[in-house]
Amino acid sequence: MASSFSSSSPSLKDIVGELDRDSFVSLLGKLIGESKHVQNNPPDLVPKEDLVARHVLDALLPLSTSSGGGPLIVSHVSFADGRGNVIVEYPGTVHGRVVSFVGMHMDVVTADPQNWEFDPFSLGVDGDKLQGRGTTDCLGHVALVTELMRRLGETKPALKNSVVAVFIANEENSSVVGIGVDALVKEGLIDKLKAGPLFWIDTADKQPCIGTGGMIVWTLRATGKLFHSGLAHKAINAMELNMEALKEIQKRFYRDFPPHPKEKIYKFATPSTMKPTKWSYPGGGVNQIPGECTISGDIRLTPFYSPKDVINKLQEYVDDINANIEKLDTRGPVSKYVLPDENMRGRLTITFDGDMMTGIACNLDSRGFEVLCKATKEVVGHVEPYSITGSLPLIRELQDEGFDVQTTGYGIMDTYHAKNEHCLFSDMSQGFQVFVSIISQLEED
Repeated sequence: MASSFSSSSPSLKDIVGELDRDSFVSLLGKLIGESKHVQNNPPDLVPKEDLVARHVLDALLPLSTSSGGGPLIVSHVSFADGRGNVIVEYPGTVHGRVVSFVGMHMDVVTADPQNWEFDPFSLGVDGDKLQGRGTTDCLGHVALVTELMRRLGETKPALKNSVVAVFIANEENSSVVGIGVDALVKEGLIDKLKAGPLFWIDTADKQPCIGTGGMIVWTLRATGKLFHSGLAHKAINAMELNMEALKEIQKRFYRDFPPHPKEKIYKFATPSTMKPTKWSYPGGGVNQIPGECTISGDIRLTPFYSPKDVINKLQEYVDDINANIEKLDTRGPVSKYVLPDENMRGRLTITFDGDMMTGIACNLDSRGFEVLCKATKEVVGHVEPYSITGSLPLIRELQDEGFDVQTTGYGIMDTYHAKNEHCLFSDMSQGFQVFVSIISQLEED
């Protein structure tokens, strides 16, 4: 390796340079060209992330210890056929010192070409704008960090810290486990990254994202008695029951999980919320009072509350309403939820669908947060950390395992999971400079 840089020698920025547009755009074009085949929506669409990983490996293996006599240590780790992860290390000179860039996932959400203004599955270049599914989330970041590791491998600066990049499979679907970073953690393959800050590169807008929300998907079912609407006194209207029950449940939820004082510190745009988003019933004529009704929705929970506590409380609310259903508000003079002569009572059940997610509050006292903020201010011109109650899978689990997780990204938030997804080369170029600044700052420790 070259000699270590100091105040009298070239800086890391001088050595590594800036993001090369031609190289980045060429690589990104190859990745977006695979995006159709890495859409993650099982069982219909199961991604083959190795199609993306192949291009990452093609770029970095010629600079590896195994293939090209270069400094990079490159490994391809698979837990499912065709769905590998890629770990790349540029070794430092001091054992136990490390900085890592993780979370650049090689799967994407689905895209319907009929709803787009351009082909989502091929890279479009319109000046500074780079268009296609995955440009923001997250193939643009895959290309960006690949280019960072390529430049380190080519220029060979002497660093005290090892720099590690982890490109992962299966981020866009939490129903499937044991394939991506969760498996890497379980197998101990990235334990060494606990020794330094871990930067999760999968957010947007060039600022530190210091907090995310947890998510609980719920379904509330009401069972009543179907009857002719002209004889409403003989029915238990499941629709009315569900509406009134949900109103009571929401009232109790906001009482028990109010805005938390730390939400202001972390600049959350909203407190925790519980809201209905879907409504269904079996159907029937307009003159039939429905005997069944289902309302579904989600809870977005700031990370200062436990999803398990919320689930327990929701079940407690439903049990109490069922036990005291006569006390629930009704609608009109013959609206009721109990038919004593028939020994019949309306009933509620609540279920929780899919895996719950837990939000994260990043450690604002860590060295990782400090260097990220300083680098962002240097490169972008200002630093404005933010939090959202949108949910990112996996990162809270990493924090719980002892990793110092900080999150940032250089796509465009408004295009996340949206049609006509795009990013800007200028934003990605600034991201490259932020990464170089982070590495440089940590070298001073």
